[in-house]
Amino acid sequence: MKKYLIVGLGNPGPDYAQTRHNIGFDVVDTFVKENEGSFTVERLALRGEVDWKGRKFICLKPTTFMNLSGRAVRYWLDKEKVPVENLLIIVDDLALPLGALRLRGKGSDGGHNGLKDISAALGTERYPRLRFGIGHDFSRGAQVSFVLSHWDQDEVPVIDKKIKESIEVIKNWSVLGIERAMNVSNKKDKK
Repeated sequence: MKKYLIVGLGNPGPDYAQTRHNIGFDVVDTFVKENEGSFTVERLALRGEVDWKGRKFICLKPTTFMNLSGRAVRYWLDKEKVPVENLLIIVDDLALPLGALRLRGKGSDGGHNGLKDISAALGTERYPRLRFGIGHDFSRGAQVSFVLSHWDQDEVPVIDKKIKESIEVIKNWSVLGIERAMNVSNKKDKK
């Protein structure tokens, strides 16, 4: 059975639940719940599993804060013996419009401290990531409060729809590989 490590980025604790910065947690939560799984408290993360079409997805929500996500990712990659090309990080992105999804096989951290820490821990920027647009409707100097804010009521239907699309991206990536999945999901999202 082929193994994949799916890591949603976010901050632990109820104060951060359902915030823009925690969209990675929300995607992983939905993926595990839709497949009748649950999470257990493990070392450095909440861990769930999904079996789908002969594939095993180890799904993580790191219990370290966002800026220290690399430790959890490195530990679980090694523990589960998952190659880095079978790692997918799901992360919020201020540079993308609300709900836009971009699958990438590699890239810079784009100023995101969670990705920066993961790249440092892995010693490479060559790992797949799914960037989830959270918009950028904030005034100068208000970035931190914006990313830690909850969704506006009118945004919730868009976010719910895009979380479900994110799960399809995860499945496509596992079946098609990064290049073909990028072609499918990134083109679809631009329509």
